[in-house]
Amino acid sequence: MNEYGKVIEPGTIRFERLLPGPIERVWEYLTDSDKRGLWLASGRMEPWAAGKVALSFDNASLSPEKTPPPEKYKGRGHVTTHHTIGRFDPPRFLSMTWGDEKNPSEVSFELTAEGDLVRLVLTHRRLPDRSSLVNVGAGWHTHFDLLSDRLNGRTSLAFWTLYSGREVYYEKNTPANAADASGSDERGFLSTPVQTAH
Repeated sequence: MNEYGKVIEPGTIRFERLLPGPIERVWEYLTDSDKRGLWLASGRMEPWAAGKVALSFDNASLSPEKTPPPEKYKGRGHVTTHHTIGRFDPPRFLSMTWGDEKNPSEVSFELTAEGDLVRLVLTHRRLPDRSSLVNVGAGWHTHFDLLSDRLNGRTSLAFWTLYSGREVYYEKNTPANAADASGSDERGFLSTPVQTAH
């Protein structure tokens, strides 16, 4: 499975990961503050549609290995963001707003049991520009690397070490028209898709 995100239509990136199950365990890592705080961000989540979510990010604390953030991310150590749940359907589907509270993007997590494994599909929609797609692509990819390590009992490299490498990939492989509907074909897909990793 290709673990890199793929731009599937303008302003939308999708990730798929196969993770060790059961599905209820993976769901807890999405919804339980303490478990989510091990790979993404801790914070209170009201478990219903229209519920509020507060995510407290501290990327430097997500691994025992500590690396300072790159210069352009300095000063963003501890950040709390606020979100609203769109759909809450345990243990299979969760969606919420993301980013700018006045004009938010949308994130959905879909879980499907496949034997002893769980397929996690994340779709991040309504990203306003290519820069956001690059940032979000590198960010989700890094956070999912940490989640996979946690679920598999492995120790992760420092977040910023991983992120820096991912950012280079997404900067190189995200098309110039990735957030522009005018660059899509008649089906709504980009005519210049993100390249797959080799």
